Amino acid sequence: MKLSVLLLSSVALLSACGGSGSDSSTPATRKVSISEVSSDQLVYRKTSVITVKGQNLDLGINMSHQGCLKITELTGSTPTQKVFSCKIIGVGSVPIVISDGSSNSLYANNVTIPLAKQPQVTMTTSLGSVVLELNPAKAPITVDNFLNYVESGFYVNKIFHRVIQDFMIQGGGFNADLTQPATQAPIKLEAGNSLSNLRGTIAMARTEVLDSATAQFFINVVDNQALDTNAGGYAVFGKVVSGIETVDKIKVVPTSTRGGLQNVPVTSVLINSMIQTQ
Repeated sequence: MKLSVLLLSSVALLSACGGSGSDSSTPATRKVSISEVSSDQLVYRKTSVITVKGQNLDLGINMSHQGCLKITELTGSTPTQKVFSCKIIGVGSVPIVISDGSSNSLYANNVTIPLAKQPQVTMTTSLGSVVLELNPAKAPITVDNFLNYVESGFYVNKIFHRVIQDFMIQGGGFNADLTQPATQAPIKLEAGNSLSNLRGTIAMARTEVLDSATAQFFINVVDNQALDTNAGGYAVFGKVVSGIETVDKIKVVPTSTRGGLQNVPVTSVLINSMIQTQ
């Protein structure tokens, strides 16, 4: 099954079967059917256990769930029941589709993943703290990517390496010695999501390649609406809800050219910690 978007997770589970054509239990006469699909919980950023019940499931099924990061079959499957797990990374109404090994549709339905509160991350820097509120409904891929870095501790002891007083402050990708640690794979660009690069918003930095953002982000210190569409656009995925005064302290630090980079703070502005606090 070809994946059209990064959020779409799918799993193909095809079993080899033997036997003669006259045996009533061969794949030629047995058909897969689905009677019930259920989930134990649908909570953003939590693991959901999905149970599929039916007949002849050992012949193989393909399942896609646009709210899942990855679908993994758990042990203990039988011809009448299969159990899967996935990490929920979508919100709102998302489709679940199940087909057999020949791509015949067996089940299609939508589930609603609620979002009780927007996720928030508290970033503590050497000049103060900033609370960032993220928007997974408008930028699900980008928010999930950012939270993966937060959860892994990646941003600890990184710096703001590019500071332009009347533009933005950029960080998250360099150590204090201007070395760059390894990152996760780049993500799909989510520009055009109706979130604009206004003062106090956080967006992903990238190269001239559209789908190239990894760990580096920037916080707009003025309204930069041109970035919404310029060169393909830059994806906003949240905003500062507390600590804009810290952002304003960072934007005026003295800078110089160092290590081949322009606008590098003379005294490093460290990211001491990033913790999801809501």
